[in-house]
Amino acid sequence: MELLTPSRPSKAEQQAAAAATAVFAGAIAPIKGEATEIEIEETGQKVTVPVRALVLMRTILEAMSKGQPISVVPVATELTTQVAAEMLGCSRPHLVKLLEEGIIPYTKVGKHRRLLYEDVLRYRQEQKAAQKQYLKGMMAADEEDGLYDS
Repeated sequence: MELLTPSRPSKAEQQAAAAATAVFAGAIAPIKGEATEIEIEETGQKVTVPVRALVLMRTILEAMSKGQPISVVPVATELTTQVAAEMLGCSRPHLVKLLEEGIIPYTKVGKHRRLLYEDVLRYRQEQKAAQKQYLKGMMAADEEDGLYDS
């Protein structure tokens, strides 16, 4: 599974994730401390796992059980302008314009621009928040104009 490409779980994976979610959540709840030892039944091996990783696993299972696409990306991952543009749903030239205007930070490696995944994600979240505020304003204006009266 490629890190940057979200993949939608199959029906069988959704069912397995749904069955595992409750069991996994119940197993994590009583854990005290920052790490715990778990045993892999098929091999009999025991491994110490950070509790944060187990909580992330539970979150992944919950999303998979709902059929949601999953992508796990280290936050410090560097993206090309093409991948970042695809994440934002815009053209690469538009993204380059945003970079040159200083709206999204980037670095240059030779002639190529590189963006941090977290910076692209932050920009996307800011845009979604701005859209939401704009829509709320439009709805309020429409209500003031009496467009929602019955």
